Amino acid sequence: MTPFEVKDCALLTRMSGLPPAFNLRELRERIAACSDNVLFHHYCETTLRPTFDNPDYRNDFAVWSKLYLGDRVLAERLGILDPYSFPSLGDLRAATLEVIDERLGELTMIPWARPGDEFFFMEATTVMFSAGVRISHPSELADAVREMTNGSIYYHYLEARRRSPIEKDDFTAWLLENEDGGRNRPYIEALASIDFHFHSLADLRKELATRLSRREEAK
Repeated sequence: MTPFEVKDCALLTRMSGLPPAFNLRELRERIAACSDNVLFHHYCETTLRPTFDNPDYRNDFAVWSKLYLGDRVLAERLGILDPYSFPSLGDLRAATLEVIDERLGELTMIPWARPGDEFFFMEATTVMFSAGVRISHPSELADAVREMTNGSIYYHYLEARRRSPIEKDDFTAWLLENEDGGRNRPYIEALASIDFHFHSLADLRKELATRLSRREEAK
């Protein structure tokens, strides 16, 4: 079968050029106007940033709403939005604005952040490079995953889900491409069984390795 080439990646982060948001209404206006790259960064690339400290929520909008606006209701509503479940970033943007509009309609006063705690809109370029590792057989996948960096886990298991045409993680795509009479099905099922939404990349790596190992042992 075709070997799987492990890739790694890193983020080059920069300011988006949008003015910072000091209150909820400004946050809504900036989200409506920001590029897809900005939206993707604050929803999906948070796990890869070295400063991300695994808070209660996995996107920056929810974290900011909780910590700096003091609005846990809004944080909960934004926090449950799964960016990988929407067909496009446009649909994700629409859902985000709907949540904020609903909350604005409930409030009698617009919440503000203190000076210095405003929301800065960022975007990033993903730099991808070879990790120098090849996987020749599905039975090697669990051990290989254990040795992967956070960048490799993010690139192959999370970021890949927004890539066409099949919009699945790279491990699953490789197994499907080399499927032989259903022999790869246990590995595919193991990869699909993980609820990855609230895992840090370190926890996700452990979970992936554990479940892939169990399926290998059960064969």
